[in-house]
Amino acid sequence: MDIRTLSAATGYAAARPATQADPEFTGATPGERAKASFENFTNTLQQGEQMSVQAMTGNGDPHALVQALAQTELAVETAVTVRNKVVEAYQEILRMPV
Repeated sequence: MDIRTLSAATGYAAARPATQADPEFTGATPGERAKASFENFTNTLQQGEQMSVQAMTGNGDPHALVQALAQTELAVETAVTVRNKVVEAYQEILRMPV
């Protein structure tokens, strides 16, 4: 069996739970969900920074660095998309006739 197949299967298995509801948030308020999302975002950025520092000092694994940077990029793109949706909703509210 090819090593890339194993890697792809592992990646798919790790990504699959992302499409399912998180049981941790079944009874959580929207504020608690937002707080957890912000904490996850912060942790992702910190992990990316730590991996970058390790790579610059020669102690890091290049594959782990690429993975951490990809996760950081995805987190930032998600945050920007959410921000854009919030701004669009605010603009729609401003356009409503009173």
